[in-house]
Formats: sequence, C-alpha cells, structure tokens
Amino acid sequence: MSPAHAPSPAWDLSGFGDEVDPDPRIQCAVLLALGAQHIEVRSAWGINIVDLDDERLAELAGIIRENGLGVSAIASPIGKSDLTAPVEEELARLDRALRAADVLGSRYIRIFSFWQPEGEPVEQMREEVMSRIALFAQRAQAAGVTLLHENEKHIYGDTPERVLDIVRTVGSPALRLAWDNANFVQVGVRPFTEAFALLAPYVEYLQVKDARFDTGDVVPAGDGDGELAETVAGLRDRGFTGFASLEPHLTDQTSLGGFTGPHGYGRAARAFRTLTDNAGVTLA
Repeated sequence: MSPAHAPSPAWDLSGFGDEVDPDPRIQCAVLLALGAQHIEVRSAWGINIVDLDDERLAELAGIIRENGLGVSAIASPIGKSDLTAPVEEELARLDRALRAADVLGSRYIRIFSFWQPEGEPVEQMREEVMSRIALFAQRAQAAGVTLLHENEKHIYGDTPERVLDIVRTVGSPALRLAWDNANFVQVGVRPFTEAFALLAPYVEYLQVKDARFDTGDVVPAGDGDGELAETVAGLRDRGFTGFASLEPHLTDQTSLGGFTGPHGYGRAARAFRTLTDNAGVTLA
C-alpha cells in the first residue's frame, strides 16, 4: 500500500468531564455530542475522584456505562502535594485511585511529582521524589495499571530534563508520560522544539490545551505558543494511537484543575479537531 493510500491514524478523543459541569450526566452528554467515546474523570458532583466513596463510585460507573462511554484515565491529584506530608497520605490516595480505575475500567492514572519548595533549590527534592514515584509505580504495576506523569508547572517534573530524569530513574513499565503543551509554555519551554525529541518515546497520552508565552493564558489548541500543530504531526509520525484528552481551562484555572463550561468546551474541541484534520489524524 502506498503512503498516499495509507489509512489515517486514529486517536481516541476524550476529555475532562468536570470542565463541562459538576453533574456527570451533563459531562457525558457534552462529550458524546462532540464525538468522544471516552471521558477522563477528575471529579463528579464536585467531589474529587479519590474522595468518592464506594457507593458514589458505583453510581458514577453506572452513569458512564449507561451513556456508552469508556474511561480514558483517572485524573488523580496524587503528587500535587508537598514532600513534607507523610508518604502514607499519598499512598492512601493512590489506593483510592486504583480502586476507581478498577471500578471504572481504566488502565491509566494521572500523577504529579510534588510541589517545588519555595525558596529552595529544586534539585534538593530529587531523591525523595524518585523514591516516592518508584513506590507508586510498584503499587500500580502490581494492580495492572499505568501511571501517567503530567508535566504540571512548579512541580519537580515541570521541565523536559526533569521529566526525563523521572521516567528514566524510576525505570518502570508502569510509569509513562501525559504530555501537556500548555504547561510547558507556562514554564518558558517551547514544547515541540525543546521537549518532543527527548520525551516522545515515553509519551502515552496527550492532554489538549494551549497557552501564550506573554501572559501565560490558556487558549484553544492552535491559538497559543504551544506548538500543537507540530506536536500532533510529530505524534502522528511516531505512530501514536493513544488518547487525546481535552482539558481546555478556558474559564477558570486553579492549582487543582480548571473549568470551561459547555460552550467553551465545544470551542476547544473544534479547534483541536481542526488541527488533527489538517494533520490527517482521525479522532474517534
């Protein structure tokens, strides 16, 4: 088969449901209307996924199942904490995330690599970060789940070199990367130019948002400085076939998440689909 007649690569479209509405039924309805077959779960009814009790977790699973959606990832807050907190607290949250992954049928859990201590060299936290994430990966691997480290700003792994340090040092098949262009921009990194070649072999998940260097504002994909078009093309050329998850942050952004609303969410989805259409990538 010649390249001109090769089938288009297909990626699975997903999105953070709680950026649409706190109500999971509305979350599912909007994602379905945008052509997604998956949802990424960070919170439901205003309750973080690691704080949902078993009854509410079962109810959420039923709603998602009734709507015919799969769960692309558990968007946990694990590692969005200070290293001064006991590791047992994060392990307890990891256990709840693993429980959620089991009940909701997801093979991925998003994690972070801890807030940088104010006024102290970031290198000072390296040893403890590696120790904790290795422990998380051991527990995830035993459960048959893959952890996805996100390059959130102001954590240890917010620059390409430190993200690479984490994934290589931990060296676990249960630890891979969730790539976020906007977060790289917000720490002064040109994502494709300065990070893609280093990190692409470990990327299993794309979180879709863009940002501007001058203001740090988050904008729809392709409207900022995040080199989204180049990233989509680069992933396509590497044969990426994973999830692309909308995380627009167009209305509100906090250290623990963001909000967009149905109208803005649709705008973000259309912007991203324009990029993938131009790259010859099919979103399913």
